[in-house]
Amino acid sequence: MLIKTVELSHVVGVTSKGVPDTGLSEIAFAGRSNVGKSTLINALIQRKSLARTSSTPGKTQTMNFYNVNNEVCLVDLPGYGYAHVKTDFRKSWGPMIEKYLNGAENLKAVFLLLDIRRTPNEDDSVMYEWIVGAGFKPIVILTKTDKIKRSQIKGNILAVKNGLRITDDTDIFLFSALAKTGREEIMDKIDEILKEDAILA
Repeated sequence: MLIKTVELSHVVGVTSKGVPDTGLSEIAFAGRSNVGKSTLINALIQRKSLARTSSTPGKTQTMNFYNVNNEVCLVDLPGYGYAHVKTDFRKSWGPMIEKYLNGAENLKAVFLLLDIRRTPNEDDSVMYEWIVGAGFKPIVILTKTDKIKRSQIKGNILAVKNGLRITDDTDIFLFSALAKTGREEIMDKIDEILKEDAILA
């Protein structure tokens, strides 16, 4: 996909009345706070700072819809699992995210981002189960691959698979913003999803 135009089209918070009907195919990105969702989205759309990034975990507290080429919306879901965020607000993310996963008619796929250095925790397991329960096959992106040695990658992938009981046919992508690796493979997967959806439409 050649990126021609990108805009932040909708911002949805817990007090919003509902999720907008974008009229476009939507692809969502989920993951714990500080896993690098906004950084990934900026890399995918080839913009330095359109998706809001922060060194403070838990800063993304809304669902942000990025309209790409008036063709697809990339949806940055709120990060989860950061204890210092107000508990009442953190609890409200769950129902909002789960409702979106189960009710969004335009949602075509969900990418689950995991830090390759960390064993999946309970929050990651819950999110994985929500994605599966909503009828999607999670597509896993392991971020921050530049932070470990090459010799560790295979073992860490296995730890993630075992931690979430991921099946062997699950797509797993490696991504590093610093090393600038993985973007093309992920974009190819997005193109594949959109083409398959167009055939089925």
